[in-house]
Amino acid sequence: MGVRFCTEGNLILIVIEDIEETIEWRRLQEKKEKRKIKKEKDKKRLKAAIKIQAWWRGTLVRRTLLHAALRAWMIQCWWRTTLIRQVEKKRRAALTAHTTRERAVVKLQSLVRMWRIHWRYCQVLNALYVIQCHWQCHDCQTCALLRSHCVVTATHLQFHIEIINS
Repeated sequence: MGVRFCTEGNLILIVIEDIEETIEWRRLQEKKEKRKIKKEKDKKRLKAAIKIQAWWRGTLVRRTLLHAALRAWMIQCWWRTTLIRQVEKKRRAALTAHTTRERAVVKLQSLVRMWRIHWRYCQVLNALYVIQCHWQCHDCQTCALLRSHCVVTATHLQFHIEIINS
C-alpha cells in the first residue's frame, strides 16, 4: 500500500496493493528474467555449438582433402615411375637394336675385308706359282735363288721378288 501525490500536489492517489499479487507478479518477473537469461545462455551455447560444429566440419573436410591430395600424389608418383620405366625399356630396346645393327655392320665389313684380302692373297700365290714354275724351267737353276716378300693391305698389294746369285 502506498500514497502517491500527483505532480502538482493537489491530487492524492492511494494505491492499495495486494501483497500476494505483488509477490506472484515478482515471481513471474523473476521467471521471465530467468527465462531471458536462460535464452541468452542457450543462444550463447547454440552459437558456441555452431562454431564447434563448423570447426569440426572444416577439420573433417580438410582431413578428407588432405587424404585425397595424398592419394593423388601417390598415384602421380606411381604413374611417373611407370612412365620412366617405359621410357627406360624403350631406350634399352633402341640401344639393343642399334648395337645389334652396329655389330652386324662391323661383321659384314670384316667379312668383306677378309674376302678382299683373301682374294688378293690368292692372286699373289697364283703369281708366285707362275713365277716358280717359270723359274724352275729356267736354265740357271743352280746359280741363283729366288727370295720374295709380300705385303697385303686393305687398299693395295706389295710384292717384291729378288733373285740372289749364290
